[in-house]
Amino acid sequence: MAFLTNPPPAGIYIHIPFCAQKCLYCDFYSITDQSLQEAFVAALFREIAATKSLLSFDTLYIGGGTPSILPAHQIGRIIERISEQFNLEESTEITLEVNPGTVTRQALKAYRQCGVTRLNIGVQSFQDSHLQWLGRIHSADAAIDAILWARAAGFEQIGMDLIYGIPGQSRQAWLADLRLALSFEPEHLSCYMLTCEPETPLDRMRRHQVFEAMTDGDVCDLFETTVTELSGNGYPLYEISNFARKDNSPDANRSRHNQKYWTDVPYLGFGPAAHSYLNPVRYRNHRDINAYMSDLNSGALPMAEKETLSVEQQLMETVFLGLRTREGISIRRFEEKSDRPFNILFQDILTDPELKKLIMLTPEHCSLTCQGMMVLDSIAGIFVDRI
Repeated sequence: MAFLTNPPPAGIYIHIPFCAQKCLYCDFYSITDQSLQEAFVAALFREIAATKSLLSFDTLYIGGGTPSILPAHQIGRIIERISEQFNLEESTEITLEVNPGTVTRQALKAYRQCGVTRLNIGVQSFQDSHLQWLGRIHSADAAIDAILWARAAGFEQIGMDLIYGIPGQSRQAWLADLRLALSFEPEHLSCYMLTCEPETPLDRMRRHQVFEAMTDGDVCDLFETTVTELSGNGYPLYEISNFARKDNSPDANRSRHNQKYWTDVPYLGFGPAAHSYLNPVRYRNHRDINAYMSDLNSGALPMAEKETLSVEQQLMETVFLGLRTREGISIRRFEEKSDRPFNILFQDILTDPELKKLIMLTPEHCSLTCQGMMVLDSIAGIFVDRI
């Protein structure tokens, strides 16, 4: 497929569909059969070779699954193939997701040597009881080792994933996780609320009342605690789940790649279940490694779905994705897609006294306060009803 346009630098996502074992809460596509690794990489290279693009790219994100389950030389080969096939800018951000328990000191050094510039470490918790409940294969000590090894390997951009809203988790336990994470001075923190995604083991456990889910009020309290603790320590929120150390610039340590998803920038996705987007068209690959490899082995692209977004769908995405971010909806971007002025279309919302504490408006952006972020879906729904 060919993508012919000249927008701002785009992003590339590679989905590595292997895990040592599935976590209770995860609904990302992955398998535990490691025997397919070589065949998958061969198919991935066919997909990369078959995709032509005139875009320039400044981010490459290797996610999963568990990318660090692949040998380091395979990660190096993937980066090399992408670099050969596409126009990567000199300052390209190359991110690799790694999980404690699947990464070694030597592998981290090898990742750095083959061009990875940024690590995202799946810590999730520094408490063994919570890790065991979530179905993680690593211990708190293994998470700490991975962080220290990453710094020793020379990584200057380290992010960590943490999860809150675990049944029985107290505010003090969550604060202990946040404060230990901060002690390592990471450049980035992603703090995700535990959600019961449909058809995951966690969702089935909830439906069978194996555990008691945390109340909405308690989860909101943990979100507010997160924002207060991290912003007070120099990590302001820039998206509902993401915080970056501000250093000399407020956006220096943000995930350049993830910001593309929220700001309507094109991206190409490779691997099973990966998405590609070039406004207004979105593609999705097969969510099945065998179907993915079968198509590529027969000379076809592994596309499962192709959708051309209507103007109404584009406006809805601009609202939903924009409100997730600290900057909010870009009024200019919205009005470029709509034939109606933003302030007139949403006048009743923007002047509603009950929403004053939840919504902030400037000439350039419409965003949510911290209180508004707690009810993001509800407020976004109110906006979407007017489109």
